Amino acid sequence: MSLPRALARTGAVLIGGIAVLAASTGIAAAHVSVSSPDAAPGGFGKFTFRVPNESDTATTVAVRIQIPAEAAMASLRTQPMAGWTVTTTTADLPAPVTNDDGQEITTYVSVVEFRAADRGGIGPGQFQEFSLSGGPFPDVEQVAFPVVQGYSDGSEAAWIEPTVDGQPEPELPSPVLTLSPGQAAGAPAPATATAAAGEHSHGEVLARDPSGLALFFSILALLVGSTGAFLGWQARRRTVSS
Repeated sequence: MSLPRALARTGAVLIGGIAVLAASTGIAAAHVSVSSPDAAPGGFGKFTFRVPNESDTATTVAVRIQIPAEAAMASLRTQPMAGWTVTTTTADLPAPVTNDDGQEITTYVSVVEFRAADRGGIGPGQFQEFSLSGGPFPDVEQVAFPVVQGYSDGSEAAWIEPTVDGQPEPELPSPVLTLSPGQAAGAPAPATATAAAGEHSHGEVLARDPSGLALFFSILALLVGSTGAFLGWQARRRTVSS
């Protein structure tokens, strides 16, 4: 087999491998997910919910986020969003807590609801991100935040099912926030934290898993190297012929 033909076949195989990798680690059915660049156990930080629209015909017009009692925060703020209004619901705390100003808090924000203005919302094929900031977070590794997604046709998707280790992923899993021990506010997030958006969260960038990303770039580097070798061989061949 001639060198050009061998290189062409190698390139085709590598491109096919990249396509398979992209299909296996990339986009599939979308889940609501939550991630944070700086949330740590016992600390304060920003956490963001990514909400894709899964309907082909209806628009997402409401996103209702529940803050469970075990994750009650003394301070919780919402990030304003153009075209959306925000309302909060409070509940009594099981026991009083002290906020960062030294004030004793007996209630906490238990529900945050974003609602789209008339003719607004998240259309088919789109997604939106909703951010909250607060703390202190509980001294745990993960926190689940149930979310109910409301559509313009009156239907709802309740992302409230717990994910249990060793069992199949539920159809509508509750978004899970992974807290990073020792992560300081404002510091760059570890790769594993920024890649998390829940884990099964689909609709995310290619290769959430660092090992998958490394494999992708290895394949890409091999393809580029093969292409460079082929071009160099052609150039030498032209020089000899002339």
